[in-house]
Amino acid sequence: MARCGYCNSMILMGGTQMGNTRFCNDQCAAKGQLLIRSQQVPEAHVQELVHRMHQGPCPKCGGSGPIDVFTSHQVWSALLLTSWKSMPQVSCKSCGVKSQVGGILFSALLGWWGFPWGLIMTPVQICRNIAGMTRTVDPTRPSEDLARIARIHLASQVVQAA
Repeated sequence: MARCGYCNSMILMGGTQMGNTRFCNDQCAAKGQLLIRSQQVPEAHVQELVHRMHQGPCPKCGGSGPIDVFTSHQVWSALLLTSWKSMPQVSCKSCGVKSQVGGILFSALLGWWGFPWGLIMTPVQICRNIAGMTRTVDPTRPSEDLARIARIHLASQVVQAA
């Protein structure tokens, strides 16, 4: 299965193609331009920002870290229309779990009401949230997802300054 070049979500069908990279939607494709710019950011700057983010306070609650990327997954449906999404956030483990619990509740209440995708994707998204909640985070080492977000953040600053 293909993965979005920007948010790393699974693409079941559709999506947007830009060159050799596939994105889950037009919004991610637009943000994907930053991926190209991000390759020009010096690695030392990226590692410095990653370390500051990882060891800094949680941007959601202000509590202590370690900080990493936690993704919550949601689905909602209405008859023949079903929409699902994955929302990565930079936070502490506690805030990440709260977001994933919210994704479970949202999906459990609003996900089942579409045919056929609501019935298929609701258990998928609920299981993805549960898997994310049980994921262990190495407090001494930031994830590759955090490094990717830091790199994109630095690239956006370069684009804004230009």
